[in-house]
Amino acid sequence: MTSPTSAPSIDFSPDFTKNGGLVPVIAQCARTLEVLMLAHMNEEAFSLTCATGEAHYWSRSRNSLWRKGESSGHVQKVKAMRLDCDSDALLLLVDQTGGAACHTGRRSCFYREWKDGAVSLCSPLIFDPTEVYK
Repeated sequence: MTSPTSAPSIDFSPDFTKNGGLVPVIAQCARTLEVLMLAHMNEEAFSLTCATGEAHYWSRSRNSLWRKGESSGHVQKVKAMRLDCDSDALLLLVDQTGGAACHTGRRSCFYREWKDGAVSLCSPLIFDPTEVYK
């Protein structure tokens, strides 16, 4: 039992036993709250993120661990992490260096918008991916 003046213990352990050892992660700009990207973490990526303060993810397409920005230089500095009620999804509040979170060179991976029956691009192009990923 905790005393009235002590803080209760809060478990912050993602459940990596679900979904093949991966948890989905939304990265959101800490300043504007814009959703930047969706990625996945395994236990190692989560541990590295906690240890370094920079976002690390598991690439399902490459089947490998990666630090966000290792190729582009557009690193995500983690300001806070939030764990959902089922402990199987994370929200990262980040400072996105370089301005772009998406490998297509855009600010956000969610750059295509359907609105009022029309589709448009809603996130600016920050860099030319053919120049960055040579």
